[in-house]
Amino acid sequence: MLEDQSCLVSKDCQRESNLVACMNGKEPLVNYQERELVKCKLPNKSDAFNKVEVTLSLGNSSASPNEQAGNKRHAGDNSDSSSLIHAIGRDNSIGCLIHCSRSDYGAIASLNRSFHSLIRSGELYKLRRENGVVEHWVYFSCQLVEWEAFDPSRGRWMHLPAMTPDECFVLSDKESLAVGTELLVFGKEIFSHVIYRYSLLTNTWSSGMRMNVPRCLFGSASIGEIGILAGGCDSQGKILSSAELYNSEAGTWKTLPSMNKPRKMCSGVFMDAKFYVIGGIGGAESKRLTCGEEYDLEKGTWREIPNMSPVQANAATSDAPPLVAVVDNELYAADYADMEVRKYDKQNKAWVTIGRLPERAASMCGWGLAFRACGNRLIVIGGPKGGAEYIEVNSWVPSEGPIQWDLLGRKRSGSFVYNCAVMGC
Repeated sequence: MLEDQSCLVSKDCQRESNLVACMNGKEPLVNYQERELVKCKLPNKSDAFNKVEVTLSLGNSSASPNEQAGNKRHAGDNSDSSSLIHAIGRDNSIGCLIHCSRSDYGAIASLNRSFHSLIRSGELYKLRRENGVVEHWVYFSCQLVEWEAFDPSRGRWMHLPAMTPDECFVLSDKESLAVGTELLVFGKEIFSHVIYRYSLLTNTWSSGMRMNVPRCLFGSASIGEIGILAGGCDSQGKILSSAELYNSEAGTWKTLPSMNKPRKMCSGVFMDAKFYVIGGIGGAESKRLTCGEEYDLEKGTWREIPNMSPVQANAATSDAPPLVAVVDNELYAADYADMEVRKYDKQNKAWVTIGRLPERAASMCGWGLAFRACGNRLIVIGGPKGGAEYIEVNSWVPSEGPIQWDLLGRKRSGSFVYNCAVMGC
């Protein structure tokens, strides 16, 4: 699933610094004649879905047949070792691996059984989180049951395995949320709500998970291994005020205190170590709500915040939920009607226009456009109107100054984004 990259792994790095350089594709400070290279040849995309075949080449081309056989025996001897890289030991090996890009983990897992077991177990991602090492990838769907992933730092596209739901799920309203190393897609089958779960560790989809109160059209957000879902509708269409917390490591759902107001078609974010649900539709007449609510995870309490929604009260109830995202604990919103970016003034509890959206970020009343935080970036994913068959990923880093969108990638695809989530691990 990786494109146009090669990683060089030294067999005889004597220092940890050399191994770190080696794992990041840089030349370690060792003699070329003492080095055995494991080169991952990752060719260009071969079809419309960017599927890539990966081949491993062990040893260098000048090695004799006997030397190559010895190398293979040596690799086999190490395949079940708990030390990973003998020269520096297991702890130092892991210390280096957590700083490698996770887009290289597929190739690293192919080296031997120990590497494969370490990466597939999830231990490495847990250690990355504990050490503050996080990479953010964007996952989105433009083809109902097909999902793409994009690494904004390296400009890599990846195609996930296809989901295999029934027709009812395909056509139902869906929400998505990335928590830890999982991508959750919520929808409805004929008789009940259902959750499809994609695991980064196994590269597979599964279903069968159930939250305490099944729902749709809710607001949600995640931080690390936890995600919070609030509001939405139950299977009878009743608007909910309840909320739940999902822990991806434990695989458990915990019921939280209910919000002050029931709401659906709302949005959720984490900011300043608290969870916020913003806007939505609620009340006896199902009108637009302009308030937000703040959930304090330590106190377990909700607090209502007036005028926190960027969507006006007179907006149509058929419009999309608020397009909001948080970067560096600052809240931003995409005003899809005026094609503007707005920032929330926490002190004055007001929204201020700070710039424009990318020109080709078209939407249908907010639907079909993705506006997400991706690490220190704001990401906009969308395409132009008129049936163009491509999607663009644009990025702006707020800490670098006034809005200036950078085109990170363009891909042949449908231009309507059905769902989008950001996985940081």
